[in-house]
Amino acid sequence: MAASLLETIHLAHLPPSMPVHVAVYRDVQNAPFLRQQLLAANAEFEYAFIDASVVLSRTHLLSAVFRAVNDSMNGRLKSRNVHSEIVFSLNPTTNIAESFRKFGITDSTKDLLVVKVSVTPEITHDSVAAHLGQHVEGSPVPFDDETLAKIADVAKIKKAYKLGALNTAPPKQANGTQDDGMRRLELSVLGAIALRGAT
Repeated sequence: MAASLLETIHLAHLPPSMPVHVAVYRDVQNAPFLRQQLLAANAEFEYAFIDASVVLSRTHLLSAVFRAVNDSMNGRLKSRNVHSEIVFSLNPTTNIAESFRKFGITDSTKDLLVVKVSVTPEITHDSVAAHLGQHVEGSPVPFDDETLAKIADVAKIKKAYKLGALNTAPPKQANGTQDDGMRRLELSVLGAIALRGAT
């Protein structure tokens, strides 16, 4: 069941041999177990486990993935591996511990984004789908903007990116596009990710 909802993505400007596998789960029952595997550095659980409530859109997540994989390929990792670097890349500051607190899985995470980069040929769509299907106790949902919009906690995202003053309320007129505010928020978030470490 979970296999069909795992999405395998080939990001532009990255080698075709390094696809990225992304899955989203709702109502996760075993977040403490998954987090424990990460803390124990269990190689079988080398994933980016991200609290989905702090991710606004596909573009938001994939920009962090691209940055992390690019840094990995160029020997610029600041954290343990490409998967921890994805979580770190979501953070607008260079504090690694804070990145995991704000964006990583916690014991109370209910909505989970899982990212796995094919850093070796053995990591395939089928192997990742089978492993996640076995170990993540949650309901798989599609990795799309519609799903992420239902899960995203806008107040939490604005706080994480220090964008409290940004107006994300939908416009009053019916003819205004409903997601104008969300688009502004997404652009601000992407800007914060891109600017980090650029100074």
